[in-house]
Amino acid sequence: MAESALLYPGSPNHFHVDPARLFDRPALLEIELGAGKGEFIIERAATTPERNFIAIELATPVVRMLALRVAQSGLANLKVVQADARTIVNLLLPNRCVEVFHIYFPDPWPKERHAKHRLFTPYLVGNLGRTLSRDGMAYFASDVRDYADAAYEMFRLSGFRDSTLPVPGAHRSNFGRKYVAEGREVFAGAFLPPEMGGAKTDSYPQAERDLLTKVSSFES
Repeated sequence: MAESALLYPGSPNHFHVDPARLFDRPALLEIELGAGKGEFIIERAATTPERNFIAIELATPVVRMLALRVAQSGLANLKVVQADARTIVNLLLPNRCVEVFHIYFPDPWPKERHAKHRLFTPYLVGNLGRTLSRDGMAYFASDVRDYADAAYEMFRLSGFRDSTLPVPGAHRSNFGRKYVAEGREVFAGAFLPPEMGGAKTDSYPQAERDLLTKVSSFES
């Protein structure tokens, strides 16, 4: 199999994302999951030039607009990846390679038949802990209180610790600005990774079932 610009052989039978090879220089890495049209991540990369950034987005029409905006920005420290964020985080990122995750206003997919589309599960949160550096941070925001409460519980069950730092994208992303302008409440939290930097991805199957039940009970 030929190497792509994103995937590199980690062993004869497995490939992984190597963030260091995506950029021309070593630097701390920030990743936005579900970057949308890039309002937040482009501004963040422009004002933090000493860091590298990856914007992950799945929807093709949105990715095209995002990629165009990034190209027009001329930012060498920001790359766009079209992928399911769950695949990148759960399977492809190496341990402790990310300094910051930004996760703003993911779709809660409230109906049970849409459960497979939900971004947040305890397994994903555990892998956020696995891939974050020891001094890293995960930032989260949602306009749905129940979804935010479920996400916070997943962070804590996975060993994350609450932080009092402000959440940079809560009011700076596209949806954040929209909801603030509409007077809607935004629920945001910052979380430090587990103290040992590890992921508790196999320690709470019942907790995962309970939390997924909670998320599936959201009203449309």
